[in-house]
Amino acid sequence: MQILVIGSGGREHALAWKIAQSPKVSKIWAAPGNAGMSDVAECVQISATDIRLLADFAERKRIDLTVVGPELPLTLGIVDEFERRGLRIFGPRKDAALVEGSKVFAKSFMKKHHIPTGFFQTFDRSEEAKRYIEEIGTPLVVKADGLAAGKGVIVCFELPEALDAVEKIMEERLFGDAGKRIVIEEYLEGEEVSFHALTDGDAVLPLASSQDHKRAFNDDQGPNTGGMGAYSPAPIITESIHQQIMERVMIPAVAGMATEGRAYKGILYAGLMINGNEIKVLEFNARLGDPEAQPLLLRMKSDLIPLLEAVVDGRLRDQTIDWTPDASVCVVMASKGYPGPYDQGATIVGLEDAAAEPNVVIFHAGTSRTNNQVLTGGGRVLGVTGLGRDIQGAIAATYRAVKKVHWEGAHYRTDIGVRALAKVS
Repeated sequence: MQILVIGSGGREHALAWKIAQSPKVSKIWAAPGNAGMSDVAECVQISATDIRLLADFAERKRIDLTVVGPELPLTLGIVDEFERRGLRIFGPRKDAALVEGSKVFAKSFMKKHHIPTGFFQTFDRSEEAKRYIEEIGTPLVVKADGLAAGKGVIVCFELPEALDAVEKIMEERLFGDAGKRIVIEEYLEGEEVSFHALTDGDAVLPLASSQDHKRAFNDDQGPNTGGMGAYSPAPIITESIHQQIMERVMIPAVAGMATEGRAYKGILYAGLMINGNEIKVLEFNARLGDPEAQPLLLRMKSDLIPLLEAVVDGRLRDQTIDWTPDASVCVVMASKGYPGPYDQGATIVGLEDAAAEPNVVIFHAGTSRTNNQVLTGGGRVLGVTGLGRDIQGAIAATYRAVKKVHWEGAHYRTDIGVRALAKVS
């Protein structure tokens, strides 16, 4: 088989790395890819959002299966275009990807289908949003309606902070057109976890549990990011919590999409808040999380390709997934300034030494290659990911490798996995 992986981040590198292990695969292409992906795939300089060019390429190269990594091409309708041309592609269609593309749609969908979530109101005028905030007070959460690379969420504990969030999103357009509408919702106490499942629109097959770290700095301080690290499994997801998530969130969501004529095929990812035995959905995403994909795919023993094909063909009910009992931890190494304006073009040193560490894989995110040197080219640059017999072992393996990688201004958290350690100690 020839496979095309669309995207250029750590998630896409992890997908290409895992797909390369399949005996069914003879060739992998990546569009546009990154410096690390070039080790397992041939990179082609086509943007992940240039849907027509991507479809033309898939036709010309007779690609057997296209795997879409990021959310933006999904919400732009890449699956619809490929299917119109008779091309096989993994991911939800545009009308189903709206569950991530619009937070207003997602919250309304959850309310309609009785999926547990916090109370909310939606606004398309900043004056009305500010009046509502003054009425209900804080704490609360202000979210841009559209896609904002995981950064369109502002948690507000003080009234001036909340009013300022509305101004930044709706008036100053901090997140561009994603902020034309906003959702103001309940601030939920607890621990945030990520729950992923494969679905063919009918059957729902859960992946292993995972938990990420959204904030930029240690102790969950600083602004929200796309994710500064993740681990799997997540001890907070007990058997009873897992069953509750499946019965109250994942299965009703897939069934609800089907009843609305939005058959959902692909990865469905629920961001959840867990407080004791209570679960509530913060958001849905239409693809694998990044960085959660890195520890998940490192732990997956099963061949990924038959699973993806089963989703596309509507026969997921026959599939199972084998996982290593080992734990995995991913630490994101980012550029100075991220998630704000960040430096680019720094030379990365120590990659070979780090990759030589046992049970460690370096997944590239924002990198490029020039004259045999690997340079930084994004906010999140690398996802250093390691396995261990338990969380503590995985943390130790990962940070041994992290400490061998250097570039000017490199930034990473030093506490990834600490919450999991507290649960198992």
